[in-house]
Amino acid sequence: MSKKSTSVKTKSSFFDRILNRIEIVGNKLPDPIVLFAMIALAIIIISALASFFGVSAISPVDGDKIVAKNLLSKEGILEQLTGMVKNFSDFPPLGAVLVIMLGVGLADESGYFKTLMRRAVLSTPKKIIIPMIILIAIIGNVAGDATQVVLPPLAATILMSFGYHPFVGLIAAYASTLGAFSANILIGMTDTLAAGFTEIGARTVDPTFVGNPAMNYYFIAVSTVFLLAVGTWVTYKFTIPRFGAFEGEIIENEAITSLEKKGLRWANISVAVVVAILLVGVIPVNGWLRNAETGSIIQDSPLMASVVPLVMILFLVPGIFYGIGARTIRSSKDFAQQIGRAISSMGPYIVLVFVSAQMLAYFNASNLGAILSIKGANLLDSVGFKGIPLFVSFILFVAVINLLIGSASAKWAILAPIFVPMFMYLDYHPAFTQMMYRIGDSITNPITPMFPYLVLILAFAQKFDKKAGLGTLIAGLFPYSVFYGIFWIILLIVWYLLGIPVGPDASIFLSK
Repeated sequence: MSKKSTSVKTKSSFFDRILNRIEIVGNKLPDPIVLFAMIALAIIIISALASFFGVSAISPVDGDKIVAKNLLSKEGILEQLTGMVKNFSDFPPLGAVLVIMLGVGLADESGYFKTLMRRAVLSTPKKIIIPMIILIAIIGNVAGDATQVVLPPLAATILMSFGYHPFVGLIAAYASTLGAFSANILIGMTDTLAAGFTEIGARTVDPTFVGNPAMNYYFIAVSTVFLLAVGTWVTYKFTIPRFGAFEGEIIENEAITSLEKKGLRWANISVAVVVAILLVGVIPVNGWLRNAETGSIIQDSPLMASVVPLVMILFLVPGIFYGIGARTIRSSKDFAQQIGRAISSMGPYIVLVFVSAQMLAYFNASNLGAILSIKGANLLDSVGFKGIPLFVSFILFVAVINLLIGSASAKWAILAPIFVPMFMYLDYHPAFTQMMYRIGDSITNPITPMFPYLVLILAFAQKFDKKAGLGTLIAGLFPYSVFYGIFWIILLIVWYLLGIPVGPDASIFLSK
């Protein structure tokens, strides 16, 4: 059975009124397809003006002069035309999203998710479901794109079954996955990439410096617990009151039928078997999912390189076994139709990806992103702050740049050769500088329109509310960016004042 819920009107707080204003302004923006096309056109025009006026910057990496490229020139227009298909086909999230949706979509279409969620409603205390989702979102960063694609829609449906608005789960999961991006209890590819660029910057001062992927581990591990508390508080304080109850169809706590129990049992057994196979590849020193030369589970390992297909398998297999056990999949035609319906639902997302892929490609090709980053870094370098004012300024600077350039490694490749040596001359360890960068790089992730997953989240949101726009999402995500930023910076300042190392062999000061 299903029922209609009603929302309860409550008195708006000052912060709620701010968010309402953000939502109103944001929802006046054109449809994302048109908006991204307009931004792409603006980039083309600005690139021509910047090129005409000789806007340039000197690369801190190799000393080369980076000049604004005119995308309205003959070469620029030809590059746009000849690169259009490649921009789309090579867009990083596209393949990952579609591959994962093969598994997630079948698990949904076969009824596995619905039955599993109903079982969760009967067996999981309501008071722990939100912090559990946020914890999974934070830890899931180690899996890269998979968590950003899978968890938000799952969280939306799960919390809807608990009586919350689905936007609560969608927003809390997305904001925590991206806003707490550099917090984790596991060492992942992000740590390795960051350490590599930090080492390059540090060697201009100390040629013997070696970057360690674990050199931020103490701080990021504590940050996981800290931001879990912050994210849970924001969800209860702002997100739940803002969206209220859901006025659409809500899943009731209906009794699970014998066929559904059978399908669920088969599905859960299949998951256990798949996990056991993965553990055999991970636990032994010579496991097939480890790096064949070093034995590492994380660095250059098949496990990390196979995250997307492994996630797809982890959903596809139980989806198949549930369908067979519950008799929602009775033939190969049922299987093919359910997979087809899952992928067809991604049609709007594919169109949005095409436009946004061109926009991001133009921004990179014009060199505007690199010039803006270098100019901004040079300006901050000239300010001459030291201590806490410098830390806060640097974090906020990175947070603003992150609104324009989503790639963490691309930004750090440009900024590390400037800021790591500068902070070393001020006696700060490269690991501490790296940690400040990673905080700034994380906190504005949820609200930047340059991050491609915002388009995906909007597509999911419109499944529940066709009137939802970018303003609706940004207004909901904004408190997470604000409070993750405030409390994460406070944690860093306390850490600095106490003089605690940020990781193994990584004290705050070089002289200690």
